[in-house]
Amino acid sequence: MGISKLTTDKVKERMDIAEVVGDYVPLKKKGQNLWACCPFHGEKTPSFSLSPAKQIYKCFGCGKAGDPIQFIMDIEGVGFQEAIRHLAGKYGIEVEEDQDRTPEQDQAQNERESLFIALGFARDFFVKNLQSDEGRSIGLSYFKERGFTPSIIEKFDLGYALDGWDNMLKAAKSAGFQEDILLKAGLVLQKEGDPSRIYDRFRNRVIFTIHNISGKPIGFGARILTKDKNQPKYINSPETPVYHKSDVLYGMFQAKKAIRDKDNCFLVEGYTDVVSMHLSGIENVVASSGTSLTDGQIKLIKRFTNQVTVLYDGDSAGIKASLRGIDLLLEGGLNVKAVVFPDGEDPDSYSRKVGSEAFQAYLAANSRDFIGFKIGLYQEEYAKDPIRKAEVIREVVLSIGKIPDPIIRSVYAKEASNLLEIEEEIIHAELNKSILKTQKDFYNKQKQEIEAEEAIQEILPTEIETSFEEILRIQEREMVRILVNYGTQKLSEQEISLSSYLLSETEDLEFSTPVYARLLKLYRYALVKGLIPTVEYFIGLGDQEIQKEVIDLVTMRHEVSVHWADKHQIIINKESDDLSLTGYKTILRLKRKMVQKMMEEAKLKLKNAELEKLPDQQIIGFQELYFELKKVQLEIDRELGIVIG
Repeated sequence: MGISKLTTDKVKERMDIAEVVGDYVPLKKKGQNLWACCPFHGEKTPSFSLSPAKQIYKCFGCGKAGDPIQFIMDIEGVGFQEAIRHLAGKYGIEVEEDQDRTPEQDQAQNERESLFIALGFARDFFVKNLQSDEGRSIGLSYFKERGFTPSIIEKFDLGYALDGWDNMLKAAKSAGFQEDILLKAGLVLQKEGDPSRIYDRFRNRVIFTIHNISGKPIGFGARILTKDKNQPKYINSPETPVYHKSDVLYGMFQAKKAIRDKDNCFLVEGYTDVVSMHLSGIENVVASSGTSLTDGQIKLIKRFTNQVTVLYDGDSAGIKASLRGIDLLLEGGLNVKAVVFPDGEDPDSYSRKVGSEAFQAYLAANSRDFIGFKIGLYQEEYAKDPIRKAEVIREVVLSIGKIPDPIIRSVYAKEASNLLEIEEEIIHAELNKSILKTQKDFYNKQKQEIEAEEAIQEILPTEIETSFEEILRIQEREMVRILVNYGTQKLSEQEISLSSYLLSETEDLEFSTPVYARLLKLYRYALVKGLIPTVEYFIGLGDQEIQKEVIDLVTMRHEVSVHWADKHQIIINKESDDLSLTGYKTILRLKRKMVQKMMEEAKLKLKNAELEKLPDQQIIGFQELYFELKKVQLEIDRELGIVIG
């Protein structure tokens, strides 16, 4: 079934662009708009703009644009229905199903939405299993041994997979799920050599539900409780259309608010580390789930904070092997600190051992910036070995060189100089060599790409001119921009609206750009139906091409501060100050381009007529047409104040 129109309307009435986007990226006010670094592409300077007044967003870097519903569709990779469900959940709106949908329409639902529903069912199944006799004696007792409270178990959707080959499969099929969806969701497996034999992926294990950033189950981690050496300790969901391991951090859904509030993210290794830290009152924590840190995971952290504290188990060999992660964090523009636990301890074991208060005190007392941390790791090694010290210096310099901010690089170079007891000039010299090599590698890569592009261009046409079609497209766009932005406003000292004037003047004009022709048609249709064709009206049509174009037409990257202009006694003339003049000149410019296009076509016909030696009467006809059009252009030029040589 689909969502009823009443539910959709309630969501649209309640949703707020700043609240929706603010769940994913920190926003800063600048002028009348809110700004952020775009969550859809990597950038250091914010180009992602929100207009609270118009309830739209637009990225001037990658071009993404839309309303709150489109934002959820883009950021979560879901369809319209799932986006409405997400927003309904956010605002506590009860979802009513549309009873008029046919079984065929239900079957045609987006595959991703079906996967989310199947994974949600599996989550509920595993959670419910904890209350079975088997679940209480095995799964629940394990969680209680680790001190997990009922509220924590509920918070993280912890569960249990029953011992048996097809418990989940049978339950899912009874609930109406098809085997192909269960396979695509990674919940079941096909027997090797016999694809007709299907069985549960997770069996006789405690379950850790993996959520996406909005709280939907997208995968599972399953821990074995027996000491069977033939079985892996953990089994995790495979890659699926909704679960990409490189873009997910365990616990981010539960942690994102605390990370933003504390302006720091604790990074640990495993599921139990995250849950145990929540028990200790520390909620700004996520886990890489035992995998190597990825660029996607770093970008996910950066949505909420620039500060990361990496928590390491008390195993120096393991720490040194995982230092690559710190370099990746630095390269991603994050400020990095580290904490090492005593030998044999990890965040989970140590928090249970010392208790919440002592655990928090330990983190505060032992947090060190990455330079002090990295040098401290190798201090014993290089104390009596000058060659090893030289190697450590180069390793530290390589890490500093990953930092994109030159001021922060300089600060860390000074600190490294003091800790390593070596002249700062030597550190800077090595640092410059490292940065120079990185830049050289980057430019060599760019050069190869350019050379490859040039090789392609050699076989393509090289002469590119701005055609009359393109010039006309720009002018058509300008006319539609004025219409969409100011069409409902009345002209000064007149009773008609600007839209009435513009539409009457373009009634006999044929637009050559399809999207602008459609926009005009939709505008006229709305007026005939008695509707006001506002920005919200066009966005509500559900046409993504129209939606994106309208947002482009009503958003500006830069705006002049009215307060700044008043302070400096600067008079700023705006196109909205005199809409009569703005509308009149917009129509004149559009007609001028159309006349010029017709003149070019007349010239071409005249040339072809002369080449083909057509009768003089036809040639004279083309000449007369051209000069008549020229007269119209000159008249328009005079009206526009264009000087004619």
